[in-house]
Amino acid sequence: MTFDDLNALGKKKEPFLFIIDFKAQNIVAYPLRELEANDIEFCIDEDYHLKTHADFLEKRTLPFGEYKKKFDFVIEKIKAGESYLLNLTQPTLVKTPLSLKEIFECANAHYKLRYKDEFVCFSPEKFIQIKNSKISTYPMKGTIDASIPNAKEIILSNKKEMAEHVMVVDLLRNDLSIVAKEVKVEEFRYITEIEAGEKKLLHVSSHISGDVGSNWHERIGDILNALLPAGSISGAPKKSTLDIINKVEEYERGYFSGVFGVYDGKALDSGVIIRFIEKTKDGYIYKSGGGITLDSDARSEYNELLDKVYLP
Repeated sequence: MTFDDLNALGKKKEPFLFIIDFKAQNIVAYPLRELEANDIEFCIDEDYHLKTHADFLEKRTLPFGEYKKKFDFVIEKIKAGESYLLNLTQPTLVKTPLSLKEIFECANAHYKLRYKDEFVCFSPEKFIQIKNSKISTYPMKGTIDASIPNAKEIILSNKKEMAEHVMVVDLLRNDLSIVAKEVKVEEFRYITEIEAGEKKLLHVSSHISGDVGSNWHERIGDILNALLPAGSISGAPKKSTLDIINKVEEYERGYFSGVFGVYDGKALDSGVIIRFIEKTKDGYIYKSGGGITLDSDARSEYNELLDKVYLP
């Protein structure tokens, strides 16, 4: 499957689900009528009913010392001017009595996807939405434990978090300008609350929009190709930052931090593939991470990586 194939499906107004990996090298798409036969499930729901459950994940986390070495490498690259924002991710081995299908069914999230018996994601983060020629993207950058007193005020006034978010918004504005006209920031740094296992997290997001014209259906593949990888889970500038990620992470992200979405013949909605569990020969791997800037603190970033390993 190629981006040109997605253009062709859009031109026919054929409803389909698409899944694209982090490097935009592996693309799969299925007509919606064929999902059940291919053992694929998805759910996109802005107003899902919260289901309570126990935290079924037992974690074997990356030692802080190993993470610190990678963090320090990234900081040196930032000091050298090769990046100014890099999303550093790592895998965590988790154990659970649940199957991927059971995880999919009990997780709470706006964007949920189970791909065969290979992986499941339950993502809070939108990628792009297109409706009536309007394209919107919602970068999510900035996380804090909601139980901390005055958490909202702390995260919004934190200079490091502000700088990181501004970088991502600027990157996404530039990205949208490649595929759309009249690009603007509609809402800057608003708070959403996410159920995160035994705790709640606050995330900081922004809303950026533009006009893609009435012929966007036949350009779906081109639009996705121009915008990938998502700025919020790669960094800036993209090319040199991706080179650093390839060197420092020392594992393959695969479909983690890629995107999935649904085109129904009239509109398109998609999410970033985060909050991600993959089935491997070594067991279940949960992949997570966070953005690194020059002002980042290694211990805080390490704690954020671990905070994001949960079943919502």
